[in-house]
Amino acid sequence: MGGAKNCPETPRQRMIGMMYLVLTAMLALNVSAAILNGYLQVDESLHATIATTEIGNKIEYDRFASALSQNKEKTQEWYDKAMQVKDKSDELYNYISEFKNAIVRLADGSKAKENASVREIGKKDDTNVPQQYGINEGHAAELKAKIGEYREFLKKIVDNDENFVRDIEAMFATGDGENAEGKPISWEQTIFEEMPVCASITVLTKMQNDIRTFEGKTVQHLYSKTDASDVRVNKMGAYIIPRSEYVIRGSKYSAKIILAGIDSTKTPQYFIEGQQINDEGIYEVIASGTGERRYKGQIAYQHLGETVYLPFEGRYTVGEPTATISNTDLNIMYRGYNNPFSISVPGVPAEKVQVRCQGAAISKSGSNWIIKPGGGSPDKLTIEVLADIDGKTSVMGSHVYRVKNLPKPNAYFEVGGQVTEDTKIARKALMNPANKIVASYGADGLIQARFTITGFQVKLPTGASFSIKGDKLDGKAIDAIGKLKQGNMVNIMYIKAVGPDGKEVQLRSLPIELN
Repeated sequence: MGGAKNCPETPRQRMIGMMYLVLTAMLALNVSAAILNGYLQVDESLHATIATTEIGNKIEYDRFASALSQNKEKTQEWYDKAMQVKDKSDELYNYISEFKNAIVRLADGSKAKENASVREIGKKDDTNVPQQYGINEGHAAELKAKIGEYREFLKKIVDNDENFVRDIEAMFATGDGENAEGKPISWEQTIFEEMPVCASITVLTKMQNDIRTFEGKTVQHLYSKTDASDVRVNKMGAYIIPRSEYVIRGSKYSAKIILAGIDSTKTPQYFIEGQQINDEGIYEVIASGTGERRYKGQIAYQHLGETVYLPFEGRYTVGEPTATISNTDLNIMYRGYNNPFSISVPGVPAEKVQVRCQGAAISKSGSNWIIKPGGGSPDKLTIEVLADIDGKTSVMGSHVYRVKNLPKPNAYFEVGGQVTEDTKIARKALMNPANKIVASYGADGLIQARFTITGFQVKLPTGASFSIKGDKLDGKAIDAIGKLKQGNMVNIMYIKAVGPDGKEVQLRSLPIELN
């Protein structure tokens, strides 16, 4: 009997333990595959958005250069500041590119590809390299400092404009936060500590996207400060005022062509490629194809009885219809769950963007779109993004998402309002009627859907068994547990829970060892 005191495991108990380990490993593999695929999709979407934003930024710089050539005196100060923004933005953007390359080189070695996307990385799931390069070698702290310098530079360049500063501080925040347990965690840890390579690379790509976005916003802000559109009346000239230099295929390009410094009682004539246009000087053409379009023309006016011709040139860029669709819960949607999406169309105000998804309910929550597939929705749904441009609603882009039922969460014991993943629990805590069984995906879960425990069964080593409704132990079960000894096992079995989709599921058993 002396050996029984140490409660050695029976062969059957050892077999059950091994089964739990195998099932846990299988679950971990499945979650890992979903995470890797999700980050791949997000990374590709971010790269597409960066490319579109850079086209828009180039147009803004060209517009500034054009204004400078027309009125250097009034534009030079703001143009110089815009060039500072470009240099600082390129500097930080390129630094992050090299930061990403260094991580990939550590992960893939000689097989590493320069400026690789997540799809091109071999060891996407390596969780050691980001921490080694970012935290252990101190590069994360250096990156944090550079982001801080860029943030302060932008605030200064916009003269601490209150609304602009608030957006800058929010987008480039590097303060410490808290983890799921409420404990302090540094900015560096959230990005690099025990994170797979694909996750850290995707976060760094998002930083590059933020840089290009605010680069463009800042240049637009600086342009609004100049009155370079004023033209001195003592100088004759032909000018083109486009409504936009970037148009979408199928939409209308519109530009106002004006002659400055002429007698307003005389009506000039406007010619484009030899063809006279309307007397108001408005040039409109349906954009076809894609790429840059150039055109030439002349303004004809009477001066001292003679016809004078002033030439001009113009250009605009035609792009494909594009939309940015980013599912914050990665590349799938769940039935009966409020899936949050960030959806926008470059160059189109949010209030003119519409979303369509047959088979799902759609609503807005702040800046996010909420898409909730019905219980009987198919395995795939298409999200379409539409935009109202010049009074015409057009489809700007679409994306197909897989639709799944909510995955089963795991069962945990909540002690003092805190969920514990430890299977060794003090008998006193287990007997506390205020503590309960909860269902959760854990702190690292891709989603955090709310499940309600509706019942479970408690089985004790004495052979006693209790069927319980709700999520808390009843008095009989608590009394029986009070008679057990340290090291005894309490098995919580047949745990049933109801999720936001209204479906009841049975969760895995929760074995608890009395501590």
